[in-house]
Amino acid sequence: MKCQTVKFSELFHVKHGYAFKSQFFDTSGSHVLLTPGSFHEAGGYREQGDKTKFYTGEIPDAFVLDEGDLLVAMTEQAPGLLGSSAWIPESNRFLHNQRLGRVVDLAVRRIDKRFLYYLFNTREVRHQIAGSASGTKVRHTAPERIGRVEVRLPSLQSQIWIAETLTAYDGLIENNRRRMVLLEESARLLYREWFVRLRFPGHEHTRIVNGTPDGWRKLTLGNICTDTREMVSPESLEPDTPYIGLEHMPRRSISLVDWGNAEQVTSSKLRFNTGDILFGKIRPYFHKVGIAFTDGVVSSDAFVIRPASEDLKSFVLMTVSSDGFVADTSQAMKEGSKMPRADWKQMVQYPVLVPSDGLLADFTETISSITDQLRNLCFQNRKLRTARDLLLPKLMSGEIEI
Repeated sequence: MKCQTVKFSELFHVKHGYAFKSQFFDTSGSHVLLTPGSFHEAGGYREQGDKTKFYTGEIPDAFVLDEGDLLVAMTEQAPGLLGSSAWIPESNRFLHNQRLGRVVDLAVRRIDKRFLYYLFNTREVRHQIAGSASGTKVRHTAPERIGRVEVRLPSLQSQIWIAETLTAYDGLIENNRRRMVLLEESARLLYREWFVRLRFPGHEHTRIVNGTPDGWRKLTLGNICTDTREMVSPESLEPDTPYIGLEHMPRRSISLVDWGNAEQVTSSKLRFNTGDILFGKIRPYFHKVGIAFTDGVVSSDAFVIRPASEDLKSFVLMTVSSDGFVADTSQAMKEGSKMPRADWKQMVQYPVLVPSDGLLADFTETISSITDQLRNLCFQNRKLRTARDLLLPKLMSGEIEI
């Protein structure tokens, strides 16, 4: 594959974002204010859930983004984020904030926009962007520095073929992600219907005594699970041991699909087993609750919750990840020296209605089927990402020709 060496400044320009006024930041609104936290480190747009910022002030038209706009993170808000690129998924909803650069004036006869997206996420480009960055604690880049990045550029047709190949992988990953969202929502709906609204199968014919369905038990969370605290040192871990930090845990999701490895671990962590439930216990990471799909270690700022028996696993998972439980725990949060933390002694007092054995078995069968599917989709996506990331540099270098 023949390539020519060019600078980014020959192919496009990068436009600075607008300094939106902080007094108009809000938790809801019609326009989402993008930040570097809106980017995945490996590239792509990241939904921020409860941390999403909205803007309610006057908006300059030139900084309202269109679907298909390509942005690059110019501040390293998290390790590896500098230079990450992302597509804008929807028109007239997202705002071009400062610290983000928008690709403009693209030389469409020389470079394919999809190819450029993947090019930004290669090690070679990221290394050049990081190498010219300024700042000590938080590193920054600038449009003119991005313009100095040099790349080997194949023909336009080769770029299109490469982008189509990589996009196919991303399409499969996104389809699996959407399936996981639907599966999780079905689990939450079932839990709410049966155990919050008490519209479980046969509820019409079940006697209610003192607010409790006949055959059910009034217990507390402490009766049905424990907080395991097996601390392990970095020296005792194999380098490929999965490590889940709070940054790996998605908000409002029961699937822990992302993790690093023990090479990142520099202090003692908590060991967990497959099927344990991890719960972020400091306020900024609240509603980060999910089931572990592998053995590994987790941040000491999490609880490792282990159900008392196998038949309680699904019930405990859905209880501690429910909005009601998280809200109750948040309200009674123990104040720490730096930031408020959840108190396990308070959490175990949370009242739970444990259903009859037959109903519990039916619920467990349904939720276990869902979590099994979630686990399979999680590992499918990890394999797809690995394959895509191995393929990316080989395609870009011409080692593999399309």
